[in-house]
Amino acid sequence: MRVAEMFPPLLIAQGELSIDGRSLDIASVVAVSRHRCTPTIDKRPDVLAQVNESVETLMSYLSDGAYLYGVNTGFGGSADVRTTDLLALQRALIQHTTSAVVTESDIAGKIHDEYGSNVMPSVWMKAAMLIRANTNIRGHSAVSMPVAERVIQLIQNDCTPLVPLRGSVSASGDLMPMSYVASAIMGCPDTHVRMGSAYGGLTTSADDALRRLNLEPVILGPKEGLGLINGTAASAAVASLAVYEANNLAVVSQVLTAMASESLAANVEWTHPFIADVRPHSGQIEAACNFRSFLAGSKLVVGLSGDKDRFKTGLAQERYALRSAPQWMSPVLEDLLSASVQITTELNSTSDNPIVDSERSEIYSGANFQAAAVTLASEKTRSCLQMLGKLVFAQATEIINNTLNNGLPPNLAADDPSLSFCLKGIDVNMAAYQSELGFLANPVSSHVQSAEMHNQAINSLALLTSRYTMQAVEVMQLMCASMFYTTCQALDLRVLHASFLASFNTSLRGLITQTPALADAVSNELHAELVKTLAATWYASATLDARERCDATAAALVPVLTAHLASQACPVSLSDTQRFREELGAALLARYVSHRDAFFSAPTTAAYLGKASKACYEFVRGVLGVPLHRGLVEHPGVFDVDQNVIDGRKKRTIGSWVALIHGAVRDGRLMVSLWDLRRVHPRPMVALYQRALRAHHMMLE
Repeated sequence: MRVAEMFPPLLIAQGELSIDGRSLDIASVVAVSRHRCTPTIDKRPDVLAQVNESVETLMSYLSDGAYLYGVNTGFGGSADVRTTDLLALQRALIQHTTSAVVTESDIAGKIHDEYGSNVMPSVWMKAAMLIRANTNIRGHSAVSMPVAERVIQLIQNDCTPLVPLRGSVSASGDLMPMSYVASAIMGCPDTHVRMGSAYGGLTTSADDALRRLNLEPVILGPKEGLGLINGTAASAAVASLAVYEANNLAVVSQVLTAMASESLAANVEWTHPFIADVRPHSGQIEAACNFRSFLAGSKLVVGLSGDKDRFKTGLAQERYALRSAPQWMSPVLEDLLSASVQITTELNSTSDNPIVDSERSEIYSGANFQAAAVTLASEKTRSCLQMLGKLVFAQATEIINNTLNNGLPPNLAADDPSLSFCLKGIDVNMAAYQSELGFLANPVSSHVQSAEMHNQAINSLALLTSRYTMQAVEVMQLMCASMFYTTCQALDLRVLHASFLASFNTSLRGLITQTPALADAVSNELHAELVKTLAATWYASATLDARERCDATAAALVPVLTAHLASQACPVSLSDTQRFREELGAALLARYVSHRDAFFSAPTTAAYLGKASKACYEFVRGVLGVPLHRGLVEHPGVFDVDQNVIDGRKKRTIGSWVALIHGAVRDGRLMVSLWDLRRVHPRPMVALYQRALRAHHMMLE
């Protein structure tokens, strides 16, 4: 399947989305709630008919004098009472459900309150309102078209009610959160609405908001209050946003694994298709394929082409954090796909009670509001995020730890490690993030409490668990931002040292020939052995400052040289070898400092990278302007001799640089930087597309 064929056709022109009760998907929810895509209700005759017929069916029951739950009876455990005042009953419903807390600080818009916000973000509520309207126009709720239209009109005008964050058990649906939506369109003076940028972000009363929008308050007909609030819209909204982000983070985690592999100059034969083919889990096949695609073109890894060095020293194979990444990712990708399917089904479901079957003129009492499907989709998504976090954490600690990172300096310091501890703080941060992510992975569903006169003896807690999944998303985004900073630093250092050694190898022969007593001993065999020893010692002495490192490397070459001379019966004095050692150490230091300074000014890293790493590296370094961290000289200070400027750019703390990356991870710009890869490797990128669910978002940019 070509990627272009996967773009849904409904969102092509002018950033608009038409809902019909049948075709809403997660990407559409994201487009409307986050990216100002304008929703409208499809006015096809069949859509209008199904809405009108549901109202007519309800009215026919009432004209016959039938008792219908929530229409002329009490609610929940009080359903044994009856009334004939149908409109007042709907007001009574909204009255008792608008019962949670919106603080004065929330209304005033104070962002530095000690306790934080107690209301849901506007993005969440836009998503919930869209989903609820989509449910209502399916024609099973007996909610009239003008009422559904009014909900959509609030979204169109970028207006959302202030809705308490806590207080819903998500069965009977999310009564409390959605009651504030109903209260807003009713124009309740004590319900507050946050208006959009056209109104300067004003927070005002619902009646004032409607006046400003030239909209009339809605009078809810029989069952319309219940039809607006009894359902899974709020839970499904937050779950949609969380699942969307989790899918993106699954792609990002795979890219970071590729970048980690290149950072460690790894053997990546673990990506070979045969390994996945003989254990054919769909997620493992997809992950392995993606890894190979992302690493294509890399000059830093081995094992992609099938060439193997069966005589290499050191680790015979990579550690688990890299080598088992396809197997680790496999169930994560499969579970995220399952969660995406479950949430998409929920978006196009009738989730209230009672529900109307106009075709058969029947009305049924059931429990489609019981959002257990959303609960478990959110909980497995949160578990997946913990798995992704653990993978990224393990890789990050391996890269930063000089005993594990295959020759990179301690803490990825670009200057002398005795005075520079560059990424040590990030190492600690990552442990803190992963600890929190692990705690958040605990299930919420095991904490269900009986509610409302024991009528709601089991309830899904779907909104609560979806909120925690969004928290897990936030933590994972922090981890990914830190990991991008880490891998870009590691890739620069890997290329810095590799390119230095490559450039110095040709100079080594000249240094030997310049020593008269050694000139006759130079041979290709000796040169190759010296080059091998030079590289091995250089990487093994990464913990030393530059001068000591160069001296140690030079000293390591002397025994190789003298052994060769002895085998060739070439006499050489101790003073000659000592002079060679001193000259070699000085030459190494001068050449290294010169090479490092030139690299700082113009890194050549991108030319060595695989396609995915190159895309992310160039985005971080070029678009975001996050530089290679040069060491202690980077730290800003009041008495800084460089006026807190280095190479024309402002000095910043490490955390400030990571924050720039975090912003791009959070708002999706980093994912956009990966999008062009789909034209290079279509098969894995189709899978990537399915993971990211970005069709509508991309249309809007």
